[in-house]
This record gives sequence, C-alpha cells and structure tokens, in this order.
Amino acid sequence: MIGDGLNDAGALAQSNVGISISEDVNVFSPACDAILDANLFIKLPDFLILANKTISIIKASFILSLCYNVIGMYFALTGQLTPVVAAILMPLSSISIVIFVTVLTNWFSKKL
Repeated sequence: MIGDGLNDAGALAQSNVGISISEDVNVFSPACDAILDANLFIKLPDFLILANKTISIIKASFILSLCYNVIGMYFALTGQLTPVVAAILMPLSSISIVIFVTVLTNWFSKKL
C-alpha cells in the first residue's frame, strides 16, 4: 500500500508493506513500514529492485554462514580445532558475514 499517511493510515497499518509519501520526512510519523520522500517517488521501482536484491544477499549470507560453520564443525569434531582457535574464529565469522552483506548491499545500491 502506498499513500500519504493521513486519510489512509489504517490501510497503511494493515497492509503487508505500507509506504507513505511525504514532503517533509522529519516531522512525519504515520503508521507504516517506510516513509519515502516525495521527490524520490520516481525511484520507487529502483528501491523495490534493491529490496529484492538485498533479500537475495541475506539468503546468500545464510548459505555462507552455514558452509563456514559446517567446515568449522568438521575440524572441531575431528579434534583439529582447539577451543581457543574456535573462540577466535566464531566472532570472525559474524564480522565476515556483516562485511559481506554491507559490501554487497552498497555495491548493488551504487549500481542503481
């Protein structure tokens, strides 16, 4: 649902995804999921494409994380991974996933 957020606030709140269009986004707080500057309304299809690509990036990060953990579990179960090394690698896996998602999202957004 896309609306101005004034007379359609109920519909924006009930919709799966509610986007409100506003001239001044700083003083406007409707019951919706996103607020879009009216000047950027023409870019709405690009934003939706970026949202779909971001979901794909998140799914890829889950697969990357699963592969990382399966490999780590193999080494841990065979006794080749000490607890100290595992304690160091676990935060590195989280950091690497955050960097992966951030870099790819920024890259896709700059392409649009």
